[in-house]
Amino acid sequence: MYKNRNNRKEVSLENIIYGRNSVLELLKAGKRTVNKLMVSQTARGSIITEIINLAKQKGVAVHTVPPEKFDRFSEQSQGIAVEVSPTEYVELEDLIKQSKASPKALLVILDGIEDPHNLGAIIRNCVAFGADGVIIPKWRAAGVNETVSKASAGAVEHISISKVTNINQAVDLLKENNFWIAGAENGGQSLEHADLPFPLALIIGSEGFGLHSLTRKHCDFLISIPQKNTISSLNASCACSVILYEIYKKRK
Repeated sequence: MYKNRNNRKEVSLENIIYGRNSVLELLKAGKRTVNKLMVSQTARGSIITEIINLAKQKGVAVHTVPPEKFDRFSEQSQGIAVEVSPTEYVELEDLIKQSKASPKALLVILDGIEDPHNLGAIIRNCVAFGADGVIIPKWRAAGVNETVSKASAGAVEHISISKVTNINQAVDLLKENNFWIAGAENGGQSLEHADLPFPLALIIGSEGFGLHSLTRKHCDFLISIPQKNTISSLNASCACSVILYEIYKKRK
């Protein structure tokens, strides 16, 4: 939390989004209420001009502030930040309805991703390869915050995200709505040759432990990507990007 210069109001840093790409994508998406745009007196460049013009078009107040004011946010603020409304998660039932409008619906379930940088990278992968939504657990996992937004380069503003209390209960609801459940894990059938059914929900396990045992049991089948035995596994976000690319090709 921090107080403004008049010491009258406290703002949570969770409601501050910083970085040029993150701010630009947030303004373009228009999903969240933007209270104000803060621009450093030393910030320059075409993207800064684009952000300021877009903010003015949307009726957002633009404040020019000394560069040292950005120290409270991050050294990587790039001289620009916005104060926004909290992230609005989508109810799982609504996400299912939205996704089923797609001829080959694809949802991505994250089974305990704890690093916000990994979460941001995975969300960016999901947007890049056309996933219809992301499901994350409420407990013992990263939620969407300013770090996630920065790591996703603003992609978090372009996809629906549902936060659920229990992953396995969410999987059961997906099955009731005719989704097939695929778990990503070493030893599963090779994704390259797999004939995937849709609508599909892909589960990516946590960074350290992979899929939880109960979650694995809820899967209809397991898939994996071929790799040499030099390393035990890929980083969760790297593995996710490879898997989503292969699924993207099959969806086409």
